[in-house]
Amino acid sequence: MEDTQKTRLFESTPVPKAVMTLAIPTVLSSLVMVLYNLADTYFVGILNDPVQTAAVTLAGPVLLAFNAVNNLFGVGSSSMMSRALGSKDFETVKRSSAFGFYLALFSGVLFSVLCTVFQGPLLRLLGTNTETNAATGAYMLWTVTCGAAPAIVNVVMAYLVRSEGAALHASIGTMSGCVLNIILDPVFILPWGLDMGAAGAGLATFLSNCVACLYFFVLLFCRRGKTYVCVSPRMLCFRRSIVLGVCGVGVPASIQNLLNVTGMTILNNFASAYGSDAVAAMGISHKVQMIPMQVSMGISQGIMPLISYNYASGNTPRMKKTLFFTMRISLSFITLATAGFCVFSGPITALFMEKPEIVAYGGQFLRAMSLALPFLCMDFLAVGVFQACGMGSKSLLFAILRKIVLEIPALFVLDWLFPLYGLAWAQTVAEFILAVAAVVVLMRLFRRLEKRDRLRAEKG
Repeated sequence: MEDTQKTRLFESTPVPKAVMTLAIPTVLSSLVMVLYNLADTYFVGILNDPVQTAAVTLAGPVLLAFNAVNNLFGVGSSSMMSRALGSKDFETVKRSSAFGFYLALFSGVLFSVLCTVFQGPLLRLLGTNTETNAATGAYMLWTVTCGAAPAIVNVVMAYLVRSEGAALHASIGTMSGCVLNIILDPVFILPWGLDMGAAGAGLATFLSNCVACLYFFVLLFCRRGKTYVCVSPRMLCFRRSIVLGVCGVGVPASIQNLLNVTGMTILNNFASAYGSDAVAAMGISHKVQMIPMQVSMGISQGIMPLISYNYASGNTPRMKKTLFFTMRISLSFITLATAGFCVFSGPITALFMEKPEIVAYGGQFLRAMSLALPFLCMDFLAVGVFQACGMGSKSLLFAILRKIVLEIPALFVLDWLFPLYGLAWAQTVAEFILAVAAVVVLMRLFRRLEKRDRLRAEKG
C-alpha cells in the first residue's frame, strides 16, 4: 500500500507549502496544549492561594517526566516510521507503530504504579513541605496515579499519526483533549463549581487525556486500510532492527527530557527556599515562556517527517531548504515574542495572580527567562534534525551539554552570586552556548551529506 498523496507531500510539494502543511497543525496543537497548561495555573491562581498554585508548579517535573516516555516511543517510533516510508519499507512502518504504541501503554501503567507506591519520597524530592504537601498530592492523584497512561498514550499516538504526514488529524486529537480541559478547569477548580482547587485541575486533565485517546482510536478504526499506523497486537514484535531503530533515537530523546525534569526539580528546590510566593512566580513565568517555546518546538516537530523522508531518500537539497525556510519563520516569531515579554513582563504575570510580591518576582523572572527563547529556537531545530535523521548520539550530546554541563551548574553559581534572581538567568546562559554549537554541528552535517551525494552521483 503506497499513498501517492503522502508521497507527493514529502517529495514534490513546494517546500514552503509542505512545511506549512505539516507545521501549522502541529504548532496549533502545541499552542492549545500550552493554553491548557496555563489554564490550570490561571484558574488555580484565581483562588489567590499561593499554596494551590505552588502545588501545580511542584508537580510539574513529574508531568514533564511523561515526555521522557513520549519521546522514547513517540519520537523514536515516528522517526523510524518516516525513514521507513522514505525507503518504501511499509512493513517496518506498521511494526514500528505497533511497537511504539504497546510499549508506551505498558510504560504509562508502570509509571503510575511506581509513582503511587513511592509517593511519599517523591513528594519530598519535588520540594514540597508541610504547607504544600497535601495540595501537591491531591493534584498528582488524578494527573499521575490515574492519568499517566492516557497522558502518555495520546501524545505517542499523535506522533505516530503525524509520521505519515497526517499532521491535521494528529493536532485535532491533541486539541480535542486540551479544549475540553480548558472548559472543565473552572468547573472543577473554582468555588462556584466543585471547589476542588489544584485537585480539580488534575481531574480535568485526566478526563481530557482520556477523550484525546478515544479520538485516536476512532480515527484509526475509520481509516483502517488507509493508514500505515497499526496498533494490532499481531504486528507487535521485537525485531532487532526495529528496537534499535526506535531506541537509537528515542532513548537520547527520553534522556533529554529526564534531564529537563532534573533541571526543573533542582530549580524548584532552589526557589522553595525563598517561599511559596517565589515558587508560584517561577511557575507562572515558566508557563508563560512555554507559549513561544512550544511554537518553536511544534515547528521543529512538525517538519521532522519531511526531514526524515528526504534524508532516507537522499534528497539533501530539499532537506536543506526545509530547514532554512523553517529557521527563518521560527526565529522571526520568537524574536518578536521575546521583545514583548521583556517589555510587558510585570503585567503578564499580574494576569495570573495579583499579589504584589508574586508580580514583582514574576516580572523579573519572565524578563530573564524570555531572553533564552531565540537560542532555544536554534537548539530545538538542531535536535529535531538529529532525531529525524536517526542521529540519536548527537541529540544525546546536546541534552548532556544543556543540563549537566551548562544549566544545572549555572543554577548553583548564579544563585550564589545573585540569590533567587540569578536562577532565572541559568537557562539563557546555557542556551546561548548551545545555540552556537548547534550552528556549527548543522553546518558540518550538511557538508557531509553533500559530499555523500556527490560520491553517489559520480558512481551513478
